[in-house]
Amino acid sequence: METLVEQRIDTRTEISWPVSIWLPKANRFFNGKSDNISKSGVYVKLPMTTPIREGDAVEINFPRTTALAEEKGQFGRLKKGSVIRIERKSMLQDAKIGVAVQFIQ
Repeated sequence: METLVEQRIDTRTEISWPVSIWLPKANRFFNGKSDNISKSGVYVKLPMTTPIREGDAVEINFPRTTALAEEKGQFGRLKKGSVIRIERKSMLQDAKIGVAVQFIQ
């Protein structure tokens, strides 16, 4: 039996939103969906075939709606982060992996 210790500092908000993860070592984007987000990080679901590892540096693109893009002047928001956890076993039925990313300020 595993005991998980809660290490979150900020409150998470559940949100399912399309995201793209830029993985420099693969030199490409991988499309997925956010599961939850906070000021300090995000948990995303990515395809099982994504070649991502703990410690990898990533950039996350959060696309904006047309109305928000017109208001903000950009069609997306980029955040840099570091992969701190990968969960493969709980989502095998969906052929997805869960990836926890801590934002880098």
